[in-house]
Amino acid sequence: MSLKIRLSRGGAKKRPFYRIVVADSRSPRDGRFIERIGVYNPMLKREDPNRIQFDEERVRHWLSNGATPSDRVARFLGAADIIPMPVRREQTKKDKPRAKTLERLKEQEEAKQASDEAAAAAAAAEAEAPAEEEAPVEEAAAEEAPAQEAPVEEAPAEEEEKKEE
Repeated sequence: MSLKIRLSRGGAKKRPFYRIVVADSRSPRDGRFIERIGVYNPMLKREDPNRIQFDEERVRHWLSNGATPSDRVARFLGAADIIPMPVRREQTKKDKPRAKTLERLKEQEEAKQASDEAAAAAAAAEAEAPAEEEAPVEEAAAEEAPAQEAPVEEAPAEEEEKKEE
């Protein structure tokens, strides 16, 4: 008979409460168990001492009799220095983008960096060139301004002449 130290769920819907039990590995999760050796209440804060409680003496007894802890219970026991802390397995990579998507993202980043560098170079070139050209541009604009106003004044006079005829 293969023994497991595992969690058995209790509590209401959306309010989980677990018992740490020793059970036959073939029995259902919330089914028959041999002995209840502790409790785990995930609704409490991590710092709360009542979050995880178990009888250390009974845990050591069942471990010596060949019971194997589940992943979660092994982490609890590792934190309590009863067994060595288990190595965390690498998570699946199904949520990560695939190789082709990574290539596209890299190309987009490179294109963005190139455009940013080009814009920065153009801005630097404009910053140097306008400083020299600004003074003549202002003088030319001052000379042209009266010339632009003159045709505007003549236009209404022409309209008046046409109305008189």
